[in-house]
Amino acid sequence: MPHQTNCQDRLFAQLAAAGGTAEVDFGNLAKKSGHSAIKEFASRMVDDHSAANEKLKSLAEADKIPLPQGLDDEHKQLRAKLEKLEGAAFDLAYISGQITDHQRTAQLLEWEIGSGQDTDLQHFASDTLPIVLEHLRMARDIKAKLASQALADAASGPPRR
Repeated sequence: MPHQTNCQDRLFAQLAAAGGTAEVDFGNLAKKSGHSAIKEFASRMVDDHSAANEKLKSLAEADKIPLPQGLDDEHKQLRAKLEKLEGAAFDLAYISGQITDHQRTAQLLEWEIGSGQDTDLQHFASDTLPIVLEHLRMARDIKAKLASQALADAASGPPRR
């Protein structure tokens, strides 16, 4: 039976849905950034995670797995923190959160690939993993650029006395 789900599959679908929802929400929030690399990354997050969320939603419906609606508590707290920030502080907090979330999501996908029972969810996880790893690489590259920019700005600033 293709729709043979275990507790692991249900937990995976719920956690992946919560993470995917947050990616779209935070991506929309990050479009306010003045930094072009952050804006491009945020647009990519909205596009890629919206597509993955739709696919996951249809798989979960077929398996009768209820998915969470909206942000979970952890992502609500992070969103509240991000909403208060602007400029470089926002960019750094957003991209740092993206690195953490994509590391977690990669582990979650690997966990489903290795331990899931539902073949459709396992295929979803193995199709999604390379995209998430690409997002993680992009986020790390952007964070490195932001860090070197901050160092350059500090070095060219007025001399301290």
